Amino acid sequence: MAAAELAAESPIVEVTSQTGRPRVSVVIPARDEGERVRGVLDRLFAALQRSAEVLVVVDTPADSTVAAAHAYAEHAGLGSAGASAGLASAGLASAGLASAGLAGACGAGERRLACLVNEYGPGPASAIRFGLDRASAPVIVVLMADGCDDAAQIDDLAFLVEQGAVVASASRYAPGGSQHGAPVVKRTLSRLAGVSLRALAGAGTCDATNSFKAYSAEFVRSAGVQSRRGFCVGIELTAKARRLRLPVAEIPTSWQERRSGRSGFRLARWLPAYLRWYLYCFGRPLRPHRADGAASG
Repeated sequence: MAAAELAAESPIVEVTSQTGRPRVSVVIPARDEGERVRGVLDRLFAALQRSAEVLVVVDTPADSTVAAAHAYAEHAGLGSAGASAGLASAGLASAGLASAGLAGACGAGERRLACLVNEYGPGPASAIRFGLDRASAPVIVVLMADGCDDAAQIDDLAFLVEQGAVVASASRYAPGGSQHGAPVVKRTLSRLAGVSLRALAGAGTCDATNSFKAYSAEFVRSAGVQSRRGFCVGIELTAKARRLRLPVAEIPTSWQERRSGRSGFRLARWLPAYLRWYLYCFGRPLRPHRADGAASG
């Protein structure tokens, strides 16, 4: 059955898990998003139908996202900028909490939300890796904090993983997908990489470089994540799934360039890391995993 057909059959379920363990963990790497993160969280919690935990991951306790995430958790999305400032002044975004790796647990409002301080070093790759390691659900979705991704598709992506895919990609370049507002060079290189990996390497998706993906947590932990730069985790795990001959699925998505704030994407700096995983995808099939969880060649 096609990925789009599987996604269309995704069942409506209760938000509260019967076992206490969430069905999906949503990892959101963030850097100085401040109050802008509230809109992303509004859309996310409005769309989620599966039981879930949402992990916003920042690099430092001083990040402006921390106070906004605390306020959101405390007031279930109904607070104001003043509430964020109040929480920060009350010391809830303290270095003491951050030193434990937790910038804020949920308040009495939105208990599915937590803000974590990344302990793996600065940058989006480290933030994503940290979130992947802290996720407790069997399905993990990575969502950007800038609002470019369609949070309403999280359940559809999670469903594809529950049906057996180890990677499920939201694809800008699949039939029915679209991309709006990205710089010409960035979107051209991304499209060329994605379409060529699908056609020539059999990657299973036209959009290996997009970070908006769902993963099998078991696959992530067995394959491991080596990326240390940029947003390369998505293409790395897609390439590893291909080399291991594991199923990759996709659904079309509409991607929108951020409307406010400044993009942290550094194409020239991160291009060599993307190229590494692009070429890796063309390698010979990998043997089964070693006991230490790394894929062997």
